[in-house]
Amino acid sequence: MRRDSLLVMTTIFLATLIALVSVYLSSHSRGAERRSMREITAYTSLPTEAALALSEAYETEYGVRVNFIQLDSEQILKRLKEQAQSTENGKISLVLAERETLDRAAAAGYLVPYVSEKIDQVAESFRHESGYWTGVWYDPMVFAVNQDYLRTHLDLPNSWQRLIQQRDIRIGTTDFMAADAASNLLYSMIAEYGEQQAFDIWRSIQPKIIQYSRYLHTPVRQAGMGEVDLSIAVLSETLRYVRDDYPIRVLYPTDGTSAVVFGTGVAFRAEDRDVHAAEQFADWLLTDEAQIALTQHSFYFLTTNPATLSYQLFAGKNVAIFKSRPYFTKEEKGKLLDRWVKQVRLNGE
Repeated sequence: MRRDSLLVMTTIFLATLIALVSVYLSSHSRGAERRSMREITAYTSLPTEAALALSEAYETEYGVRVNFIQLDSEQILKRLKEQAQSTENGKISLVLAERETLDRAAAAGYLVPYVSEKIDQVAESFRHESGYWTGVWYDPMVFAVNQDYLRTHLDLPNSWQRLIQQRDIRIGTTDFMAADAASNLLYSMIAEYGEQQAFDIWRSIQPKIIQYSRYLHTPVRQAGMGEVDLSIAVLSETLRYVRDDYPIRVLYPTDGTSAVVFGTGVAFRAEDRDVHAAEQFADWLLTDEAQIALTQHSFYFLTTNPATLSYQLFAGKNVAIFKSRPYFTKEEKGKLLDRWVKQVRLNGE
């Protein structure tokens, strides 16, 4: 009995030892895997949640971690300048930001050109002519119209001119002073039509505006609830409410609209070993996988890649975007907003 008992105890001990060794080796292996995992660092002006969704999806699928550092446009340009002027390569390999930031970075020599088969499929209007950056998504301003209003009106307010002509319409929009995407519409109209015509359009719309909101989503909710008949809003916020079955129809201004374009560029003086990984991630951002990662977290940007299923299934893929770039200095933007407040918002002369 004693011998049998000893045998059993020995067996249990060995089994326990083997289990512990297995756990240790497994843990050690995972730790080594984490230490050896490929990592790149990128600057971005995307919302934190959107950047995190992309990073997690890419790491899960490809085992490469993208560490995003969220900054505004001026901070991105400042840090890219520091890296470009350094005598040594820096840790930043990629930039994911708005088109104006990328254009300024390219003009200053802070980016290096990159072209691939996927990038070549993107329309020329969404990429740099010399390959220094490529647009991956865009978010246009649209008309979010309450469906009850549409049932009682034969003429669709599907252009800025028709919107001006609508007499019995209640309009909601975001205050130009409150959000960059909203003020970008004003700047884009000024760049496209000229200052005088752009202000004339808004003087005609002003009497029909029921409320200026602080947030981009508020006008869409108002249209869905019937508090206004039509809201001038960003598409990404509008689609969130459409997905939640609010009675909203999206109309795209046939005479053109503004859009925030997000794109990627490879940073100058990035580490050689990081450049290829950054280029691969830039290509991935043009895939349906990236689009799915965003929509799963309720970010509804439009892809610029016509080869994707996301693009082909989207009914509004032929959105008319203003051709002129709304690039004004900080001082110029301040003066334009001051004029809008005095001559439009407050009905001044």
